[in-house]
Amino acid sequence: MTVPIRQSLRIGGYILGQRLRRRERFPLLVELEPLFACNLKCAGCGKIQHPADVLKRRMPVEQAVAAVEESGAPMVSIAGGEPLMHPQIGEMVRRLVARRKYVYLCTNALLIPKRIDQFEPSRYFSWTVHIDGLRERHDASVCQEGVFDEAVAAVRECRRRGFRVTTNTTFFSTDSPQTVIDVLNYLNDDLAVDQMMISPAYAYEKAPDQDHFMGVRETRELFRDAFASGNRSRWRLNHSPLFLDFLEGRVDFPCMAWAIPSYSLFGWQRPCYLMADGYARTYRELVEETDWDAYGRGRDPRCANCMAHCGYEPTAIFATLGSLRESLRAMRSG
Repeated sequence: MTVPIRQSLRIGGYILGQRLRRRERFPLLVELEPLFACNLKCAGCGKIQHPADVLKRRMPVEQAVAAVEESGAPMVSIAGGEPLMHPQIGEMVRRLVARRKYVYLCTNALLIPKRIDQFEPSRYFSWTVHIDGLRERHDASVCQEGVFDEAVAAVRECRRRGFRVTTNTTFFSTDSPQTVIDVLNYLNDDLAVDQMMISPAYAYEKAPDQDHFMGVRETRELFRDAFASGNRSRWRLNHSPLFLDFLEGRVDFPCMAWAIPSYSLFGWQRPCYLMADGYARTYRELVEETDWDAYGRGRDPRCANCMAHCGYEPTAIFATLGSLRESLRAMRSG
């Protein structure tokens, strides 16, 4: 992992505090969606399939900040849609940073040149730019030519201005171990981003492209072969070693989606960022009135091929902190 030591200590202390209070379920990070509108129409995304009146809505800043404060989570991932389309996104980030929340702003980067002056470098703020492969592969994924080059230029400008930059890369059945290696080598060495996140594509029910999502076996084979190169230890991946073991199929975990809840224009989404089985008004209602035992691989057929970090990274983190050996292993990988 390459999470800054200050942040690692803060999150570790937060988890310890929750355990001492005997809280069984609590959030590590809130997936905040202040809008669903986007300036791209990616084939693998189902978020923009909402009706036109919903796509026009924007969450008030007060509502967004209040939801994060109510949950108590120390980290926030602002997604969408494209959050830079929100007219008050700069204010939203400033107010969350002022509360010492670690904020990751997920973006396709096309609007960064127009909006970058609304943001200031901070140890609490990081751009998270979606890079789903090298030029040809990425542009095909987002269904628009030239996006890769614009995203790379935006990353370089953010780095030049002193911002932390992470990337998020989704892999599909069209990927091979070599394409995984190529894009991670590029992000790690050539673009020199601070951290990289990786994820197998989850089959959004409303996604236009339903033919290229991976099953569990395909996912494990892809990452096992990609990691066999030995590069896993040198890539600056923003994941615990146990989560990477999980992607390879070396360990298995239950889903803990309650630890990375999703808050959108509709409220707290059940059970997770990737599925919508209704909404709760408060985080407490979400936690206490959702049948969590009904979800996860082997329980709900819709979860059969899911290995997404929003459900399984928390389990890996808790397993790491519960083991001295795994904790030392995580520190050595940092």
